[in-house]
Amino acid sequence: MKFPNPHELQKMLEQAQKMQQELRNAIQQIRVEASSGGGAVTVMMSGTKEVLALKIDPEVVGGDIELLQDLIIAAVNECGRKVDEAIQQQALKNLNLNLPGLW
Repeated sequence: MKFPNPHELQKMLEQAQKMQQELRNAIQQIRVEASSGGGAVTVMMSGTKEVLALKIDPEVVGGDIELLQDLIIAAVNECGRKVDEAIQQQALKNLNLNLPGLW
């Protein structure tokens, strides 16, 4: 059994750490938006799933508060799903994998 060269192993570890940091930085830059109720409620979320903005159509506020709550929950949940998708895409991009038909 042949062991890897310690210098090469160190270089690979440094490269992996650099890629991990680049991915973390890219995730922090992600911004996604989702809406519910035909645009009545819109949420913007960061790649770390922090809600950055919430927009509510004024016409919705005058109505049913339970409906408004459901619309907010739906928009936030959809935004979270979009963040997960964006993170996955960014991770694949950072790996520079060229595997046609895989995703």
